Amino acid sequence: MAEVEETLKRIQSQKGVQGIIVVNSEGIPIKSTVDNSTTMQYAGLMHNLIMKARGTVRDIDPQNDLTFLRIRSKKNEIMVAPDKDYFLIVIQNPTE
Repeated sequence: MAEVEETLKRIQSQKGVQGIIVVNSEGIPIKSTVDNSTTMQYAGLMHNLIMKARGTVRDIDPQNDLTFLRIRSKKNEIMVAPDKDYFLIVIQNPTE
């Protein structure tokens, strides 16, 4: 668990990173560096989006799986690394 904490600290220290959220496969946040309401909003919405994106990738090719999702807007850049049991959400300021 110490190496996970170290990795999260390293990601958080990168320029422009506003927050990190770790969510389990059911969409429940496990760890977060942002406030509770933001955590709940991102966890719920990103869980739904990841499930739909993963389903789309598998519909195109059943042997394939979603490995990374990047969403960029004027306000934020959201990077999601989904895994079997968890997924990592990194919220970043795209101008930095």
